[in-house]
Amino acid sequence: MNKIAKLFVTFISAITLALVSFTSSSFAKVEGEYIVLGSAISLTGKYSSNGVHTQNGYNMAVDRINKMGGVEVQGKKYKFEIIYYDDESNPKRAAQLAERLIKQDGVHYMLGPYSSGLTKAIAPVTEKYKIPMVEANGASRSLFTKGYKYLFAVLSPANQYLEVAIDLAVEKNGGKGVRIAQAFEQDAFSQDVRLGILDAAKRTGSEIIIDDKLPKELNDMAATLAKVKATKPDVLVVSGHTKGALTAIRQISEMKVDVPMLAMTHCDAAKLSKQHGKKSEYALCASQWHKNLSYKDKFFGGGKKYARDFQKEFGYDPPYQSAESSAALLVFKDAFERANSFDRDAVRDALVDTEMQTFYGNIKFGPGGQNIAKPMILFQVRCKGDDCENRVVAPTKWASDKFYHPIPKWSERS
Repeated sequence: MNKIAKLFVTFISAITLALVSFTSSSFAKVEGEYIVLGSAISLTGKYSSNGVHTQNGYNMAVDRINKMGGVEVQGKKYKFEIIYYDDESNPKRAAQLAERLIKQDGVHYMLGPYSSGLTKAIAPVTEKYKIPMVEANGASRSLFTKGYKYLFAVLSPANQYLEVAIDLAVEKNGGKGVRIAQAFEQDAFSQDVRLGILDAAKRTGSEIIIDDKLPKELNDMAATLAKVKATKPDVLVVSGHTKGALTAIRQISEMKVDVPMLAMTHCDAAKLSKQHGKKSEYALCASQWHKNLSYKDKFFGGGKKYARDFQKEFGYDPPYQSAESSAALLVFKDAFERANSFDRDAVRDALVDTEMQTFYGNIKFGPGGQNIAKPMILFQVRCKGDDCENRVVAPTKWASDKFYHPIPKWSERS
């Protein structure tokens, strides 16, 4: 080969390498007719129940979007596909798997894991590689104060979860401050819920009289409940994910703890009324979503239709973790189509400009990537005989049912 030929081959090789590098670093992974997304998710470990709810929500939306024409980019139809890895409910493992999805599997668009702690572990990785991540289950407000440019959350931030419960208690107390007892898991999400309660207490002139930590195993809160019996607060607030909610109801009923208002997170994911029946009645449960809300979209219709379809597919009523996870796929579809491109920065810019309604709620992202268009709600467990259901009672303008307050004493219950 002469010198000119060698130079030509070297030049072509360099151009080819540059193009490959540019393609792999700037464009979504597309294999044939599929846009490939990635997710590290908790299929084992302490968050496995909610991890499965999250995965079911993702899969429900992928199936629906694909069946209804997929995602149109530059005049061609594509389908979504997701690569999953089990993060074992371990933040370090979640970060490692995010690296694997990006560097080994070539995934350039991510769906979030379950929980704030695991989202906080993954977000620095996706930010480092400029990978847009639409997440549905990381609500810690600290996620939205880091200046991340590639993180987008469809759910309301954690500090808003139970603020509405304090407002409701104050409203029922004639506008006067109330006495609050609270117990929280030591994870990022629950601690942000706690900060929201502290803010609400200050804003309403209320007093925190018990401020306890739940044990790591989330299996015993008897010490806190003994204090509640002794001090008689106006409201008891608990946040400990699924296991914490189940433990709270079990021990409150066993110890016959009387409190005018009980407000918790993760009641629906815990299937509280199914697990504990009438023992759970009157509990207030913070929720990102409820099937009785009136939001609609063309893929799932309204919340009731989504719930029927989900029940048919997976055999249980969808908790909000599933609904918000489905909404994340609708956001990605919308962004790809508005960008009309697989270029990551173009899609990222489209995500920034998102303003849409889904069956789950309105979605618009603030400067930190949090959803600023959707309020939290409270539902209350109500029972007729042994048949219990969740009824939306707050905020008042969204309420579909009457709020029962105070909770009847155990001695007065049938």
